[in-house]
Amino acid sequence: MEQRQLQRGAAGWVLLAGLGVAYVISGDFAGWHFGLSEGGWGGLLIATLLMATMYITMVFSLAELSSTIPTAGGGYGFARRALGPLGGFATGTAILIEYAVAPAAIATFIGGYMDTLVGVGGWVVYLGCYVVFVGIHLYGVGEALKLMFGITVVAVVALAVFIVGMIPQFEVSNLFTIEATNAAGASSFLPLGFVGIWAAFPFAIWFFLAIEGVPLAAEETRDPSTDMPKGLIGGMAALLLFAVLVLFFGPGGAGSAAFTTDEMLAAPSVLPLAMEEAYGGTTALGAIVNIAGLAGLVASFFSIIFAYSRQMFALSRAGYLPKVLSLTGSRRTPWVALIVPGIIGFLLALTVNGATLINIAVFGATVSYALMMLSHIVLRRREPDLERPYRTPGGTVTSGIALVLALAAVVATFIVDRNAALIMLGVYALFIVYFLVYSRHHLVAQAPEEEFATIEQAEAELAGS
Repeated sequence: MEQRQLQRGAAGWVLLAGLGVAYVISGDFAGWHFGLSEGGWGGLLIATLLMATMYITMVFSLAELSSTIPTAGGGYGFARRALGPLGGFATGTAILIEYAVAPAAIATFIGGYMDTLVGVGGWVVYLGCYVVFVGIHLYGVGEALKLMFGITVVAVVALAVFIVGMIPQFEVSNLFTIEATNAAGASSFLPLGFVGIWAAFPFAIWFFLAIEGVPLAAEETRDPSTDMPKGLIGGMAALLLFAVLVLFFGPGGAGSAAFTTDEMLAAPSVLPLAMEEAYGGTTALGAIVNIAGLAGLVASFFSIIFAYSRQMFALSRAGYLPKVLSLTGSRRTPWVALIVPGIIGFLLALTVNGATLINIAVFGATVSYALMMLSHIVLRRREPDLERPYRTPGGTVTSGIALVLALAAVVATFIVDRNAALIMLGVYALFIVYFLVYSRHHLVAQAPEEEFATIEQAEAELAGS
């Protein structure tokens, strides 16, 4: 365990809120627009409202869990306590799928923005992203989080420039420029009918995906009992504002149909192209958004690297994955857990398109959401006297709402891309088989998540004696 320790006290609640925004902010620059092709503006709006409800209720639930069980395992640690070793492993691997795949999708968007700016994209950019930003994380967590916070501020400025630039071009009629199909319930508001709402779920999720990664920094936080709830809720509030502004003023300025053209769907530099469409050509504001917009993509790429490394570190430290993956270096950074998923992500970016990668990441995310919310409900009912520095408003009703919406979102991934979802279901099943056959026999008792379980078992035996 001495070779598997993280740096304590590196982050307060402001950095945690910044981390939450950084995880997600790339979703405002690219990815969400695929939802317009699936559901039209009205379908994406309703999907966003539903998924925002899921994330708000989930964040309140995670604020309680992360202040109660502050470990680097995050969702895996919560599920381990509530659902046992198999539930913990199932949650942790779903999160790992999400965090290993999401940076690959973001890398393709960074490549698109770079290609628009300087004419260089593709594998060179993908490789550069992984080498540079994994390298910064290897140097140290405090330095990485502070740099991430600075990059996120630049990204927020870029979003503000985009919104201000699109306000003069905004017209309500622009929101409804996608022609209605003959699908059930189709109209100018829902051009692809009722099923379009459901199909837009994964891309509405892209406005918020990965905010749940904030608890992964618990062991590196000064005071998890207060900093975690503040960081999670503060980050979510900012993301809600950004989602509303982008969803209204992007299509409202350029026209929803502009986002569904082959050019827009193939080019990840979405916001600059939207400004070109709105103004009928290139503008100085568009150039600023393109340059500064890279910061948004980089912020999410950079921060999700932090998330996947901590999730893999925690699963490995406890014996669920090979123990070599949790080795830390002299600067207390999990170097193996940083490098291995980085190699996998680079290969995915080379071989799979951005929309498919989003759907795969959402599959892993929504499975983990359902399991984490189930964990909240189980812990509330089984351990009502557990010390909870923060308590979820509404209790299990709140987490129950998030659970139902998460299950609906899991199904939506099969509507959007059944083959990709089935492949990931197969990969997920292989992880479960690995646990059942091997890793459940090799758990490490000294890992924090396992210590919690051991203490709980001992207390139960004492109470029963």
